[in-house]
Amino acid sequence: MSQGHVHGSGSTHGAGSAGAGPAGTGAGPGEPAELAPGVLQIDTLLGGWDRVTAGYLIQGPNPVLIETGSQSSVPVLLDALGRLGLGANDLAGVVVTHIHLDHAGGVGNVAEAFPRATVYVHEKGARHLVDPSRLVDSASRVYGPLLDSLYGRLDPTPAERVKVLADLEEIDVGGGRALVTVDSPGHAKHHLALHDSSSGILFVGDAVGVRLPDAGVLRPSTPPPDFDLETAVHSLHRFADRRPVGLALAHYGLVPDHESVLDQAEGILRQWAEVAEAAFRAGEDIAEALESRFAGELAAVAPEHREKLETLNGVHSNAAGFRRWLETRDRPLEG
Repeated sequence: MSQGHVHGSGSTHGAGSAGAGPAGTGAGPGEPAELAPGVLQIDTLLGGWDRVTAGYLIQGPNPVLIETGSQSSVPVLLDALGRLGLGANDLAGVVVTHIHLDHAGGVGNVAEAFPRATVYVHEKGARHLVDPSRLVDSASRVYGPLLDSLYGRLDPTPAERVKVLADLEEIDVGGGRALVTVDSPGHAKHHLALHDSSSGILFVGDAVGVRLPDAGVLRPSTPPPDFDLETAVHSLHRFADRRPVGLALAHYGLVPDHESVLDQAEGILRQWAEVAEAAFRAGEDIAEALESRFAGELAAVAPEHREKLETLNGVHSNAAGFRRWLETRDRPLEG
């Protein structure tokens, strides 16, 4: 597996100024939006929906794309990168926060389109990018018909193109800019966040949760099979320790009040876990309990925006993750 532009780092970055306003300001659907100097947000338009899934281009001598989105979004993504002036030999790296298909489904196609780009991924996800058969088979059982109608699948990436990332490594973007990795399991065991040393923005994937701007409600993302409450909370604490000047979610964009949102995310996660555990201990349906307790949060959200949130981050998926966590909590952790 290739080495790319990476070296170890234990330093905490983020002294820069993000200068970031609301996500997507001044940009229509599909138009890249500048969140900070050298940080462009690309709406990958999952399912044709705007402001649901984001990729981020970090500009520099060695430009790096964070997240590809799903395979179904690849044409939108490639069109956006082309309009930004990136030719086939210009992208130096593609990094995914984790290998779920709404984040990494387009990796194989993007790697093919940019043959000089190194593909960066967590150690526990690398083999699935090289041979995605098990991942796609698992996803087909979870998503059913939505796999092909909404997300698409995942084409393999040649092993020599893949670079495994450990905690606190740096991806060199050039010009003194680097992306520092933060191993952040909890949502998934193969989850990494990336801290931009120049803007100070921390790209947190799904580790903080899901907050679609059109719904305005932060919800946890606790899918099976890897969700673990205390590991997820520990990752939030690690994020806070880095003192980021902005938090960018994959779903979707910069969060408002980033200084308080990590505490908020922990509180929400523990509330959901408490409701799930009470239902589990009582032999009740966890999804019904979560729906009963938290459905009111979306009462004022327009139906079309509620549909987007429920499709992407439905109560039943979260309930399944809580159930698996509760059933396996006292067993030895799998490697």
